[in-house]
Amino acid sequence: MALFNGIGAAMVTPFGKDGGIDYAVLEQYVEHLISGGVSALFPFGTTGEPATVLPEEYDKAVAFIVDRVKGRVPVIAGAGSNSTAKACELAAKAKGLGASAVLVVTPYYNKCTQNGIVEHYKAVAAAAKVPVIAYNVPTRTCVNIAPATIARLAAIDGVTGIKEASGDIDQFQDAAKVCAETGFELYCGDDSLTTIAMALGANGTISVAANPAPSHMSKLCKLCADGDFAAARALQFKMSDFIHSLFCEVNPIPVKKAMQLIGIDVGAPRLPLTELEAPHVELLRSTMRGLDLIK
Repeated sequence: MALFNGIGAAMVTPFGKDGGIDYAVLEQYVEHLISGGVSALFPFGTTGEPATVLPEEYDKAVAFIVDRVKGRVPVIAGAGSNSTAKACELAAKAKGLGASAVLVVTPYYNKCTQNGIVEHYKAVAAAAKVPVIAYNVPTRTCVNIAPATIARLAAIDGVTGIKEASGDIDQFQDAAKVCAETGFELYCGDDSLTTIAMALGANGTISVAANPAPSHMSKLCKLCADGDFAAARALQFKMSDFIHSLFCEVNPIPVKKAMQLIGIDVGAPRLPLTELEAPHVELLRSTMRGLDLIK
């Protein structure tokens, strides 16, 4: 059985005016996502700015989310690092904090080989003792998981699926073929490809857009799961400008502003990321009005 089907929210991390994590906002945010139909929560993936989060902040926030969720949906914590030893430590820690599974991005910067990718995930899976979802996002890591390597990952005990966010439709199709043949779970990492991905057999999408628009993205995945691809295509087209506006600057800069605009003040990103530039704020407002997310 899959860890989840449908929409998983790639969560931002709410920072308060004092610079720390704002737990009152985090509680509001969790309820917003679950009430909007999200099927899983993903704190501290790349959207959660994990590189800027202190270990004690990670521990407290993951435990807080698990406690507030109370088993209603899986909490799948980010546990990526370009040090395999550190990723193993994070994955084991996430299990101890109550996470249902972990999302583990490929080692970045080091630029390991395909054999290195396989050995990395073997080590993390052995340490985690909870299911591991591999995360392929080569535009941010400079490392790509080739479709042939996905078949090797599928043979590792404890590695149960992949978030494929290469943005390459041909690669996604090849990955989908491997996943169909091996029973490996496949999650789309690009909101703009959700309908295509689910037509190719993806279990769902791990979504940035689900943060300000959980009901829209949940509906999109349900239409796909029900086989109503004509309606799904229409909704995907309707959401297209909004989804593109969420990436007008590097993620999560725009989505944090989008959350503020709907009334959930998750604060600004931590440096070196900065607040969304004024022209892009107006672009975002316009596309959000088009979906009736704001007035």
